[in-house]
Amino acid sequence: MRIHIATDHAGLEFSATLQQHLTDVGHEVIDHGPAEYDSLDDYPGFCIAAARAVAADETAGIEALGVVFGGSGNGEQIAANKVTGIRAALVWNDSTAALARQHNDANVISIGARQHTVDEATRFIDLFIAEPFSGDERHVRRIAQLGEYETTGAIAAHPLEP
Repeated sequence: MRIHIATDHAGLEFSATLQQHLTDVGHEVIDHGPAEYDSLDDYPGFCIAAARAVAADETAGIEALGVVFGGSGNGEQIAANKVTGIRAALVWNDSTAALARQHNDANVISIGARQHTVDEATRFIDLFIAEPFSGDERHVRRIAQLGEYETTGAIAAHPLEP
């Protein structure tokens, strides 16, 4: 599987270690930066580039996921979610890593590099990649509602939507 990775200065060390792990277990890893440490760098460009690449790969029929890192992972998740077609989840334990795929068919996860050890982050990523989407009707319906809002600005199925 192709894995797109991005970070900012807070996750740079994590990113290098995790890229090696993912390569070692057979994934194709594409690094969207940064290439070197800069304490003043800004995560949005890196994370959006990774998310855009995931979305483009999905459109082209290439199996791909994304992982973005930062100090907390919050801003990185927000940045990735600005890209059409991306469902980025903030992951902080084993359960959220698995549920991101199982229930939300997330295609990007965000992890706080200052919140977790490298071993924890590695485990979260491995769980995320290994977990399939359940395909349950309720989850499919909810994801379709998100896609509808993303493209039309409305959620027709919502009882309070005008």
